[in-house]
Amino acid sequence: MTARTTYLEPDVLRALQKAGAAAKHGFGDPVLAELVMIRASQINACAFCLDMHVDVAVEKNGESAKRIALLNAWREAGDLYSERERAALALTEAVTVLTDGFVPDDAYESAAKQFTEPQLAHLIGLIAVINSWNRLMVTRRIEPGGPAW
Repeated sequence: MTARTTYLEPDVLRALQKAGAAAKHGFGDPVLAELVMIRASQINACAFCLDMHVDVAVEKNGESAKRIALLNAWREAGDLYSERERAALALTEAVTVLTDGFVPDDAYESAAKQFTEPQLAHLIGLIAVINSWNRLMVTRRIEPGGPAW
């Protein structure tokens, strides 16, 4: 597969970088932030973002290969993921897919029980930002390790 274009409007690039940094910083849990970004990127089939965020999760945050390998099946993985992580992953899937055109109450309420209101706002921002990145990379066909901009 060849990239369609590597050009990314500089103002869009800066805005997404700034929004992503703000969401991560305010969320305060770098390990879970990477799991959320990996899960959204799995759903969106974004190889570029998967490659990047798996590396960050493992090399920078010490995440285990097992937890990353089973992330796609987190519901069936028993106690491998905490209740808090499971709530964040369920919300990630609901926001990413929007099958019914809205985020189901149970996904939102489960996350709201696990996170403070500011943390939840940052989590939702983080999910929105990674979905934006996924769409930019998949649309432009940017391969893992390839030039993104």
